Amino acid sequence: MWITIAALLSPLLNFLTGKRIPGVVFMLVLGVIIGPEVLDLARNDGSISLLRELGLGMLFLLAGWEIEPEAMRGRFGTSALMTWAASLATAFCVGLVVYGADDVLISVVLAIAVSSTAMGTLLPVIKNAGRDDSPVGKGVLVHGAIGELGPIFAMALLLSTRATWLTLLILIIFQAGALVVAFLPKTVSRLVPWVGRAVKDGASHTSQTVMRAVMVLLTMLMAMAAVFELDVVLGAFAAGIILRALVPPRARKTTEARLDVMGYGLFIPVFFITSGMAIKLDAVIEYMWAPFVGIVLIFIARGLPIFLVERYTKTGSGLVGLRDQLELSLYSATGLPIIVAVTEIAVERDLLSETQASLLVCSGVGTVLLFPLLASIVHQKLPAPPDDGGEDKDKAEREAADEHEEFKQTKTRVHIADAVKQIDSEVPKPKPKPKSTTVAEHEITIDDED
Repeated sequence: MWITIAALLSPLLNFLTGKRIPGVVFMLVLGVIIGPEVLDLARNDGSISLLRELGLGMLFLLAGWEIEPEAMRGRFGTSALMTWAASLATAFCVGLVVYGADDVLISVVLAIAVSSTAMGTLLPVIKNAGRDDSPVGKGVLVHGAIGELGPIFAMALLLSTRATWLTLLILIIFQAGALVVAFLPKTVSRLVPWVGRAVKDGASHTSQTVMRAVMVLLTMLMAMAAVFELDVVLGAFAAGIILRALVPPRARKTTEARLDVMGYGLFIPVFFITSGMAIKLDAVIEYMWAPFVGIVLIFIARGLPIFLVERYTKTGSGLVGLRDQLELSLYSATGLPIIVAVTEIAVERDLLSETQASLLVCSGVGTVLLFPLLASIVHQKLPAPPDDGGEDKDKAEREAADEHEEFKQTKTRVHIADAVKQIDSEVPKPKPKPKSTTVAEHEITIDDED
């Protein structure tokens, strides 16, 4: 009960703050409050653990769903990939300096965590700021895709207990299995046509066959990842990519809306709230300075390389001004879901202590709280690029879009009117009644019968 109450309170508190503080932050904080560290009203055991796993799966399924392969091709995609690799290397070197060469795996965990981007968390923030269709918003999508895809594969490859070559071989086998799963729906619909018709028929009714098929896809790939002793987030992420490829473009908005309802309605809030319940509050209070150091480290490792690459090289992103480049670096350095997932895996494998994991998660919370706010301030205070008209250009673009829409509506009305006239002209007119040649029309009478 308390977990569901916390899930409801988080968007209400988000609304009270003018949506400046993302709901994820409130879910984690409320998780700490209702968890064993404060009020001890809820615990992560039994059926809650299953919901938590499904929440983790839905979170990364939606992250995979957001991946657009077209946007990742070309110079900008290559630049984003190289920038992420630089972020990973930078964070790893910092980890070696802090922890020494004896704890290489801790440095690997740190590098994977701080080189990530919380694309799923950033999307609503960017949309609320009206930046989703701008070069900054498009840049965040590309860097966010790389910042989620890269750490997931790095987790599977670098945090495995097996030899690297064997893990790589297993990843290839898993990819082949995922491709088989991807072709399964179309194969079944061709071999057994009535199954496809049944799925379409029940898609919008109480059967909700499409959403049930999504859960089958998600759990199947998560189970496959578990069988190969890979991280289940890899299976969930693959499920999201496959799902986007299977759904036709005309049905994607409807499918995405239903996925949001299913994921953000229950499963994902449970995951974040239970993650908050796992935070060790005593450790955070004892090492109060550590999260602030972590926030600076995350920006140095993730945000700074993006800013420098955008500032001094041609990436193909279309960003030319200091304002937009700073915005992109701040947004892209925001990371929380991957940090939570990586630290959870690291704690399970005894690579991190619960204290270290709690401090790292708090650093992630700080980036979600601070970096989007700083990006908004940068957008308001710094001047627009010289070749960008700023607000005047945005206004002109909106007016042009409105005029174009009005022109299309007028053209449609003209086409409809022409079609109606053509139909009227083709309808045969009633023939006139034949007139009698012997009796005038006014002389015709009907006599009563006797």
